[in-house]
Amino acid sequence: MHAVVSPPGHLLFSMIRAALLGDGPAVLPLAPGLPAPALRATLEALRPTHVVTPEGTRPWPGGVPASAGTAVIIATSGSTGAPKGVELPAAALLASASASLRRLSAGDGERWLCCLPPSHVSGLQVLVRSLLSGSEPLIHERFSPAGVAASGADHVSLVPTQLRRMVDAGVDLSRFRTILLGGAAAPAGLLAEARETGARIVTTYGMSETSGGCVYDGVPLDGVEAEVGADGRVRLAGPVLFSGYRLRPGLSAASLDGRWFLTSDAGVLRDGRLRVLGRLDDVINTGGRKVVAGAVAGLIEGHPGVREAVVAGRPHPEWGEEVVAAVVPADPSAPPSLEELRAWVKDRLPGYAAPRALQVVERFPLLANGKHDLAKIRGDISGFVGTREFS
Repeated sequence: MHAVVSPPGHLLFSMIRAALLGDGPAVLPLAPGLPAPALRATLEALRPTHVVTPEGTRPWPGGVPASAGTAVIIATSGSTGAPKGVELPAAALLASASASLRRLSAGDGERWLCCLPPSHVSGLQVLVRSLLSGSEPLIHERFSPAGVAASGADHVSLVPTQLRRMVDAGVDLSRFRTILLGGAAAPAGLLAEARETGARIVTTYGMSETSGGCVYDGVPLDGVEAEVGADGRVRLAGPVLFSGYRLRPGLSAASLDGRWFLTSDAGVLRDGRLRVLGRLDDVINTGGRKVVAGAVAGLIEGHPGVREAVVAGRPHPEWGEEVVAAVVPADPSAPPSLEELRAWVKDRLPGYAAPRALQVVERFPLLANGKHDLAKIRGDISGFVGTREFS
């Protein structure tokens, strides 16, 4: 198993192609920009046999070979921040890419743009789709709206923050045959704005454990099954699933129930369409009543005065927790008031789901893959003590 610490480009793509075809070692792609302590912690937790950089290959002490059949290991962090290695067989990655291409009617030779880190499954799958399409992927080390607009790609995968920047930059989104949008729930207003410009957007739901997006516009890909258990937890099955977490058999057993992967998300399934409400561990218990933080954030993002929103719970001496929100306003000179947003939420949800404190920010911090750094944002707003509180 080779950990590849390299910028996106030919070296990484060639190693992933060899791993998928069975002609090379399993690959653990890691971002070259990782801080040294985080890189060492990941290597020590996942124990590759070798580390590959543009300068060469060297053995890693105490390395352990990959499990049989594993082609790629994706490093993710759980709620504790401890690195986990998601083991993905070649068959799962190829099944996912093949089903994706069929659903999108993407033809041979059509080019895919990779502007997401290949160390994350969303970027990795762009490379796998390119391989199956018989085309060379277009790889951008960094995202920029102008670079994406000038790429000449037929298809591109983005996260909502990137799409927001594309829309704000006035990019002609109709030039892409498909924009796959995943990684986080997209605000309804953003989707409407983008589609008004002629963009063909397909929303996706999935995670590293499912080889990336496996539910498109609420409908599972061919071969994928989705169900919601009595506890409200989304469960997924099919040929796209991971085989386990590297060197963590206990965690693997807890996450795989027979043929089902037990996600950490709450959802509802109606008429064959899955709607994801938010993470189960994001449920706020306020006075014994449960509020799904992601659902409230999505609702607030539908307010015309809000561009982006994050919701969290913070300790309350009487209710246990109370709902608080942070927003990026659509117009920085005229941010929405707490009273406006409370009324907006209370018109659509029970009153206890309405935020009791509001923090207005210029922008939200991002992770390397373009998603919101939810841990930092929620930590900031759960400790927020300001004057704009409702009593």
